[in-house]
Amino acid sequence: MQVVEGTADIDDVGSFVETLSAIGDRHGVTVQAFDARYVVDRAHLELAVELATRAHDRGEGIAEDFGVEILLYAAGRRQINRALTMGVSKGTCPVVVAVVDPDSGDTHEGNEGDDAIAAAVDEVRDHLTPRSTLGAYDEDRVRSFFDVTDTELAATAGGLPDAVREHVALLPVEK
Repeated sequence: MQVVEGTADIDDVGSFVETLSAIGDRHGVTVQAFDARYVVDRAHLELAVELATRAHDRGEGIAEDFGVEILLYAAGRRQINRALTMGVSKGTCPVVVAVVDPDSGDTHEGNEGDDAIAAAVDEVRDHLTPRSTLGAYDEDRVRSFFDVTDTELAATAGGLPDAVREHVALLPVEK
């Protein structure tokens, strides 16, 4: 998995998503964009990709599309319409994009050895204004979206990112 960060001026969400999907199709990889205000850190995306890959490999996926599967896991939800809240939105949007080879099973940057991922990443960058967005999440937005209460935070050894990753990890258990 490689991650691309930046902002996008999105006039039409459908068109933007189709452009990214076409990039993925050209290179035989999955390109999934997220509103960076919902992504707590790289580990959040890595866990979502790992779990989506596992479900995909076992034929136990929730969605037919691998990118949507990643989105569902990242959102910690089984309902596509609710998970789409984590997707990009119209206007100037902080974006983090995961570029994944669904057949490699590798979620860690630097181990791909895959020119297709690198080529897709280069194309995705052409559609973003470079900016660090990963980990620049909106705490209130994240807490509301993932239903993280004060009680849950107090019971978590870590902080909000740990609570979010726990929600992601529990999605397969909720079947």
